[in-house]
Amino acid sequence: MLKLNLKKIFCLLLISTLALPCPPARASIFGEFTISDEAELGSKIHRLIRARFQIIEDPEISGYVKEIASRLEKAAPPQPFPIKVDVVNHNAVNAFATVAGYMVIFSGLILNVESESELASIMAHELAHITQRHVARNIERSKIIGIGSLIGILAGVFMGSDAGGAVALGSIAGGQSAALKYSREDEREADQVGLNYLIEAGYNPQGMVSAMQKMRRMQWFSGGDIPSYLSTHPGMDERTGYLRDRVSRFDPELLERQDDNQRLKRVQTLLRARHVEPSTALSHFRDQGDDACLTYLGRGIVNARMNRVSDARDNFEKLMACDDQDPLYLREAGIFYFQFGDLSLAGSLLQKTVMLSPADSVALLYYARILAEKGELTTAVSYLERVLNRLPEDPRAHEHLARVYGRSGNNFQAHLHMAYAHIYENNRRQAMFHRDKARELAASQSQKDMMSKLDEAYKEQSQFWKQ
Repeated sequence: MLKLNLKKIFCLLLISTLALPCPPARASIFGEFTISDEAELGSKIHRLIRARFQIIEDPEISGYVKEIASRLEKAAPPQPFPIKVDVVNHNAVNAFATVAGYMVIFSGLILNVESESELASIMAHELAHITQRHVARNIERSKIIGIGSLIGILAGVFMGSDAGGAVALGSIAGGQSAALKYSREDEREADQVGLNYLIEAGYNPQGMVSAMQKMRRMQWFSGGDIPSYLSTHPGMDERTGYLRDRVSRFDPELLERQDDNQRLKRVQTLLRARHVEPSTALSHFRDQGDDACLTYLGRGIVNARMNRVSDARDNFEKLMACDDQDPLYLREAGIFYFQFGDLSLAGSLLQKTVMLSPADSVALLYYARILAEKGELTTAVSYLERVLNRLPEDPRAHEHLARVYGRSGNNFQAHLHMAYAHIYENNRRQAMFHRDKARELAASQSQKDMMSKLDEAYKEQSQFWKQ
């Protein structure tokens, strides 16, 4: 499993490629790291994360994590930036905060917690790094001049086929790199402040202690394989000790707070069924556990991934017998029947999902595909546009919208949206091809304006593509 230590992460995130142009020197030197500086740097980091990692956009998963973040944010003092969270599909037990309110949670972390309080405790710790401006303060102390200079100095790039591949660091002056590393004082402050946020948000403070203890046990049981969160946040043993002492002195009522972990279990089921290696995931779902419905859901998704159609159909029939009003169950059953050719049943299930959960972008996408299959192209376009209103960088929505426009004879829109799809899939060659085709077809002023926006998106995203 990849170990992304914090120093490496920030080297990678703060200077994704040497291809980024260095802006002219500015009056704002990082001895005075302004809110404007932080916003600009945060935007670049956010763009890099989305260019180099697989971001999970399923609202059942991302929505749950964002709700926890919102709950914690309300417990913190007002901040200059709203908290923004991405969920990354990666098995590392990790999370990190950057600048300008950005936070990243790895799917491996979500899968390895046992309660919402444990997950919230890690997020509260990261939120404290943001609110205490640890990264910004370290940048100020580093005396690096300007964002362009920071990008040029910290020459870290991702190597390998994806974000889970090997990581290499360029030649970096040790002192400058170390300036971006969390100190033990930073970690202690993030623990203390984060614990306050956790309590104020209504969680059991024991969650922070148990989360740290769990990671340490994972190290022991794996024979020394340290979870990423341990390696990126120093002094874990010492910190666990003083947190345990502090928590032990709290009012017993705080320690008796109970978590409702049903949402967490649903999210873990989806993550495991969709993103963990199929045979490993199926082995996990072999035991029915305390929630038969979620077991049927997990088995159905995994069996479908393995093309075990009969088994998957049996699982989804049992799931519908469990509860035929749950939008998640309806959605996943609808996706299965769509993938294996029963458009009529899939259409009725996904239509019902969209009625019950109109913000579910995954259900909207698949329902639009069914409408397109039935020849209802105009209606399909309207549903795909609803997806893009919520997720403007969703490559799948752009791709399917392009195909619908192609079938309807609108070749300009077809190439335009196919270009967007490849831009957000980080496919330079195909993005350029479809961008050029769209440019050739752009005749009206409105189409030329659309091309200008496409060019801006291409320029912004291509800065972070692998060279």
